[in-house]
Amino acid sequence: MATPRTQRTFSSPIVESRRWLEGVTFSAERPLLNLSQAAPADIPPEALRQVMAEAALHDTSAHLYGAVLGRDALRVALATQISNRYDGSVLPAHVGITSGANQAFAATIASLCDEGDEVILPTPWYFNHKMALDLAGVSAVPLPVGAGMLPDVVDAEQRITSKTRAMVLITPNNPCGVEYPEGLVETFFDLAKRHNLALILDETYRDFDLREGAPHKLFQKTEWDQNLIHLYSFSKAYRLTGHRVGAIVTGALKLFEIEKFLDTHTICPSQIGQIAATWGIENLSDWLAGERAEILSRRAAIENGFSVLAERGWKLLGSGAYFAYVEHPFPQTADDLAKQLIHDCGVLMLPGTMFTPSDDPSGARQFRIAFANVDASGIAELFDRLAAWTPEGP
Repeated sequence: MATPRTQRTFSSPIVESRRWLEGVTFSAERPLLNLSQAAPADIPPEALRQVMAEAALHDTSAHLYGAVLGRDALRVALATQISNRYDGSVLPAHVGITSGANQAFAATIASLCDEGDEVILPTPWYFNHKMALDLAGVSAVPLPVGAGMLPDVVDAEQRITSKTRAMVLITPNNPCGVEYPEGLVETFFDLAKRHNLALILDETYRDFDLREGAPHKLFQKTEWDQNLIHLYSFSKAYRLTGHRVGAIVTGALKLFEIEKFLDTHTICPSQIGQIAATWGIENLSDWLAGERAEILSRRAAIENGFSVLAERGWKLLGSGAYFAYVEHPFPQTADDLAKQLIHDCGVLMLPGTMFTPSDDPSGARQFRIAFANVDASGIAELFDRLAAWTPEGP
């Protein structure tokens, strides 16, 4: 009997790392520093929760099936927001609302790929992208990053075959944190256009980009919707992780195919989550600016305080948005060290092996630090614990 696709992919690193904590206790003097998941743990602001409560109590549509591609009000609001931010031309007909950005990616792949097709993923990759490809029967073609943790467009072109259907970029990047330069994103778009491929551009963390203004000019290009598929999540911007609201922005003909996938999986996104996201776009820009400033302050704490680890052989490979990506100096693999860290230091970080192919040795040297839920003082505490740590033998 054939092996089911769920058995051919790996377990979710988030789920797996939570298992490592089972039966482990932490003292009040040294609580667990959980740097494993890139999601805000705080609840939405009170004003937004009030809007959601009012919708639950008084808006009948909040409890019924809705349009597969999302509520008109949210599609209009997001199209307007993107057009303004990127100084481009995005229409509501370009926007589809999904049950989170992970579903947006899975729906996109379903609309582009057949069994055995290929998608180019820069490595280190976002593990759920790799899992989604495995579950769809699509081959992930690794594209190892180079200097500055950036993918190379010439290298990418050499990996294109007759089976290639798309290339994926994430900026700001998960897991590395780096923000891809405008010119790099545009050269990948030009490459996709030249080979009639889709460029899947995941900008889940765009609200926490260090750069002011538009990070690229793709939405200003004529016929951008022929090759670009932009993915977004409201979870990070408005703390709506549990309500699962994401988005796809692309051509109307692509959305027509994507709609078939969405209709068979969730029928429609969460109505209350969509109501919240719409209100957030229209009313929480100042609040979101404060959230961005806090995340940028944590990034600064990572970069400014890293010297204490650098003196002990650690390397900061990338930082930005919710992440820092680091290289450790020890002979042991990151897999082994990750479990030691829990017991020795009260620190949970994901090893680089969870973001790289099994035959890529770089993952064993690396960790992702997700600092969305650790403030500057927590980051300083993390560095103190790591600097004082000597792991057990090989």
